[in-house]
Amino acid sequence: MDYHRNYRPCPTFFVEEEYGMESRIRQERQAKQEHEKQVARERQYVMADELSSLTCEQLRDDVLSHMLEMDNQTLPDVESIDIQTEIQWFMRPYLLDFLIEAHTAFQLLPSTLFLAINLLDRYCSKRVVYKRHYQLVGCAALLIAAKYNDKKDRVPTIKELKSMCCSLYDDDMFTQMEWHVLQTLGWSIGHPTVDAFLQHAVLDDAYDPEVEHMALYILEIALFHRDFVAKLSSELARAALALSRCILNRPQPRHTQWSSQYDSATLVALSQQLHQPSTVVARKYASPHYSRVSKVMEHFLSRQASLATYARCTPPVETPIDSKPYNGEIGLATPQKSQQLTAIPHGYLTPPITPDNEALVHAHTQMANHDMTRGMPSVHHGCSPSPAPSAEMQYMNSEAYQQEAMYMAQQAALQQFPLAPTHMGMSQTYQGGI
Repeated sequence: MDYHRNYRPCPTFFVEEEYGMESRIRQERQAKQEHEKQVARERQYVMADELSSLTCEQLRDDVLSHMLEMDNQTLPDVESIDIQTEIQWFMRPYLLDFLIEAHTAFQLLPSTLFLAINLLDRYCSKRVVYKRHYQLVGCAALLIAAKYNDKKDRVPTIKELKSMCCSLYDDDMFTQMEWHVLQTLGWSIGHPTVDAFLQHAVLDDAYDPEVEHMALYILEIALFHRDFVAKLSSELARAALALSRCILNRPQPRHTQWSSQYDSATLVALSQQLHQPSTVVARKYASPHYSRVSKVMEHFLSRQASLATYARCTPPVETPIDSKPYNGEIGLATPQKSQQLTAIPHGYLTPPITPDNEALVHAHTQMANHDMTRGMPSVHHGCSPSPAPSAEMQYMNSEAYQQEAMYMAQQAALQQFPLAPTHMGMSQTYQGGI
């Protein structure tokens, strides 16, 4: 009895149960709030994209005109680079290979590489560069371009650049060269690169990464050649895009689009530099990240070379001048008869195979008897001699004279040898023989 009187229930059991339910309700409420925030954020992104597209359509022409104006103002001078005393054009590929490898190692944006090369060429157009400082100028240009384009965590440090240069330059030399490049260019860094014009050119088309990667591959190959240093970025971008579409067998844009207005001479010049790309660039674009376009380019060039070799080994086929084109979709055109030989409406009469002339039969009998007396086997001459043209016709080159002479000779033969019925009729054209 005392036990039942002193019993008290434990309050902790109910507290733990209530705490678990409250925590579960709190988690569900937080999950719901996060979901609502996510939906609101996505809605804001959609509205921002719509407003951005509307603004882009309104300001697209103004942006393009400003880019074209800047493109003309920030071009390097090739003739000034030609008169450099120490650096030569054959040194350029070695420096570009180094900059491309550094650009890939730091995972910088594509525009950073093209801007760095533009800053390098513009500096070399205005300052005398020593051979021992050529790599230092390239590193300073890459550092400036990365600070201008990329995020802060992607910008290479001076220590990393010094390590890539094998400690050839001190830390202060990178800082001094960076300041000197900026001062030489008047602190004018902005330049509309080829990839910016490329993005503008494909704005109206469906997204095709392979075409864009192929165009970037062609444009990086163009960096190594002097002929394209002073070319406008807009011309290079449009020509490279058209060439990449030709290589990948993609349809060209409509003539009303801006990308269709490319320079054919620039396209041909780019196509002539695709056979020996840099090993560094080819290895870079052989990765799946760039759709393996360097391998695609290699297969395309080998196929074109084999087709050219086959065309040189195969003799040309002469096609009649007056042949009519074949209207079908498959196969070659069937050669047609020339219409010049059938000036007479119904054609020339076919000579008889077995003439009925008695004199001719008698002559054949005498010829057979003569052969038998000489011990030769008798040969039956079943065809009448063809009316031979006169000697004057051998010197007539005109086709009209030839037709007239052949017709007169035919009529003379008909008067001498009457025609016998023949199954050949008048379907064939007589050309002076059987």
